Amino acid sequence: MQKHYKLTEGAREEIPQNREMAINKDMESWISSEQNGSVEPLIQQANVKTNKRSIWMILFSTVVVVCGSFVFGSCVGFSAPSQSAIMNDMGLSLSEFAVFGSILTIGAMIGAIASGRIADFLGRKGSLQAMRVSALFGMVGWLAIYFGKNVVLLDFGRISTGFGTGVFSYVVPVFIAEIAPKNLRGGLTALNQLMICGGLSVTYIVGTLVSWRELALIGLIPCVILLFGLFFIPESPRWLAKVGQQELFEESLRRLHGKDADISEEAAEIQDYIETLNRLPKAKIVDLFQRKYIRSTIVGVGLMAFQQFGGINGIVFYSSQTFVSAGFSSGNFGTILIGAIQLPITALGAILTDNSGRKPLLLISSSGTFLGCFIAALSFFLQERGVNVEWNSILTLCGILIYIGSFAMGMGAIPWIIMSEIFPINIKGTAGSLVTLMNWFGSWLLSYSFNFLMSWSSWGTFLIFTVICAANVVFVLMLVPETKGRTLEEVQSSMNS
Repeated sequence: MQKHYKLTEGAREEIPQNREMAINKDMESWISSEQNGSVEPLIQQANVKTNKRSIWMILFSTVVVVCGSFVFGSCVGFSAPSQSAIMNDMGLSLSEFAVFGSILTIGAMIGAIASGRIADFLGRKGSLQAMRVSALFGMVGWLAIYFGKNVVLLDFGRISTGFGTGVFSYVVPVFIAEIAPKNLRGGLTALNQLMICGGLSVTYIVGTLVSWRELALIGLIPCVILLFGLFFIPESPRWLAKVGQQELFEESLRRLHGKDADISEEAAEIQDYIETLNRLPKAKIVDLFQRKYIRSTIVGVGLMAFQQFGGINGIVFYSSQTFVSAGFSSGNFGTILIGAIQLPITALGAILTDNSGRKPLLLISSSGTFLGCFIAALSFFLQERGVNVEWNSILTLCGILIYIGSFAMGMGAIPWIIMSEIFPINIKGTAGSLVTLMNWFGSWLLSYSFNFLMSWSSWGTFLIFTVICAANVVFVLMLVPETKGRTLEEVQSSMNS
């Protein structure tokens, strides 16, 4: 039987000219040897080599942008170890410190509202420029806190870092999801939460060793690293395709996958999808509640609401004082433990995200937060009634550690991963702003009211969190889809059909 071999047009376009002559020479040798029955498919080998993809630039780009996530974590964690020192040094009342602690989230809400539009306004370098702007806001904020001599300057610094944090909270996971291969997307996007926890853990631990002003100065470091690193990574190819930068779109894909990689199939898929979306009208907030998008909106907003109203930022912002309320003489021990357990558990969750899937991890995580809040509520209840007093502090510590560990396993990272996957690119900016706004609104409400709730009733506060966490389990079970191993286009088609 006669055999036919040919070099595909797509593969030939990917082969540099200085290699094509050598391949043609090898083809002649290969065809002449075919009669002897010893055919060595040199052209196929060349094709395989040519189509071989590299993930090093994708990994490097991810490492750079998650410095913004580290900034996020360090901003959130700053108030816990510094609360008593700032209140004493600046003469702040509990309500004044509650404003200082929670005003971060006001800035973040402003950043969240602006996040979907900043990239649009900045054009072809939208995502990277948005992160540069956010890093600058963070640097200004940390410097204002470091040099602050009155509460006004402290609050200005806090709201400035909050604005940068709000933009990071949306731009970073979306950027990673848009550059990552589908088999690595969950794990790489989970690095966002891993670095948030890393920033929070480092701030918790270092904050027990240095003054609060020195801690603010240390917060500048990841901002500087991010600003420098952004000059060496490409823009999201999906973003470039959306804004019509065809040459930069192809260049970005090549930089991400390697200069010898065959990008033709992926480029065609992205272009076809973008062309389809460009025929759709520009999305408004009201459009998110249309029938074809309503499930995505409910899932995105719902996960963020449960993530925050389950109590995480109230506990994290004021963990030191919570442990004092539980009967410890100082909150440093419990704060250090929280910092120590978050990072490895979040890392484990990141590894499992693409292996076990998003939904099973969410169910385990939400069930664990329910258990942790129930144990903490029970311990505070027994403490108020003078029952088993000597063990109540340990019981509270165990409940909070179970809660924090369970949250880090899934509820911290996966809502952001799913948010970046379920919305089509034509509504992603609008939807991202709404979802991130919900997240930061919940964060503000909890961070401002948590101390007042604890003054009202410690066990009642955690009982409220217990009920919300239980409702979260039902929500995940009934409405949240599994997105593991599916392309963004497949996920969005199934969600919005």
